[in-house]
Amino acid sequence: MSSATAAKASTSPWTHVAGVVALLSIVISLLVTAFAWPAARSAVHDIPIAVAGPAAATAQVTAALEQRLPGGFDITPVADTAAAEAAINNREVYGAIDLSTGKPQVLTASAASPVVAQTLQGIATALSQASSGTEAAVLVRDLAPLPADDPRGAGLAAGALPLVIGGMIAAVVLTLRIRGTLRRVTGAAVYAVIGGSAMAAILQFGLGSIDGTYALNAGVMALSLAATSLTLLGLESLLGFAGFGLGAAVIFLLGNPLSGAASAPEMLPGWSGELGQLLPPGAAFNLLRSAAFFDGAGATRPLIVLLSWLTFGLLLCAASALRPSRRRSTSPAPEPEAIPEPALA
Repeated sequence: MSSATAAKASTSPWTHVAGVVALLSIVISLLVTAFAWPAARSAVHDIPIAVAGPAAATAQVTAALEQRLPGGFDITPVADTAAAEAAINNREVYGAIDLSTGKPQVLTASAASPVVAQTLQGIATALSQASSGTEAAVLVRDLAPLPADDPRGAGLAAGALPLVIGGMIAAVVLTLRIRGTLRRVTGAAVYAVIGGSAMAAILQFGLGSIDGTYALNAGVMALSLAATSLTLLGLESLLGFAGFGLGAAVIFLLGNPLSGAASAPEMLPGWSGELGQLLPPGAAFNLLRSAAFFDGAGATRPLIVLLSWLTFGLLLCAASALRPSRRRSTSPAPEPEAIPEPALA
């Protein structure tokens, strides 16, 4: 075979090149859609808030809010300031407009969502100006402020992506470098504890982006890393590379942009915010907010979601380890029988 013929045989056909390019174009289109669609279509709708005060006053404000921003808020009437504060601290609402003290005031929780807090302040100011005809300032009280070192919550929002990628990287490395299901699961668990502790230390002590008890924050991050990595390990062990691709698509392409980390799940379009809270990234970020700023209030649902994904991953790993084909492939091969030496004449 000549050198020209050998070179031609070693190159890929143009049809193969065209197929790869088409596949890459589809992938990048899906990435742009997955990440840009929720951000571009985010809006204030069905945001849970409370309105405190007499029935006549709350009805008037509710009607004004609906007229100004139709469908923007899911309003819960409460009796007084204490009830509004309790609803915010229990993470039942994002904030409140308090009319029970005579002078309107807005109660916010920036740690729950800086975007919603700003929206509430703007709405309350506009309502006050419309009712009084003056530029009188409206008292604003932040019941759950973000740390002084990160008042906009930029570090906290940015930490959502490493939680996802960290679990994915662990699954890839453990799959490529470690043999044996038990060893992979053990490696994922140890990595989750160490990695979660390191991430919590950086966000809390290095950047000052979260408050609360360090051990609880580290536990939340460790649980998130473990849920992601074990789910991907289980899918890969049963379905091979296709399983890993499926898990990565669900957790990364859906879970990360639908987590609501940058705004609030309710601000995402349609059903996407609710779906995002059922996936590890959204549940982890919601649980971290509860642990870091609200003394664990509102943590039950995201904790159940993360534990469910963790259990799902462990069950997949166990099913893979118990498969007959896997047992046969991992069992030591029988030694060949010794060939008897020919007898000498």
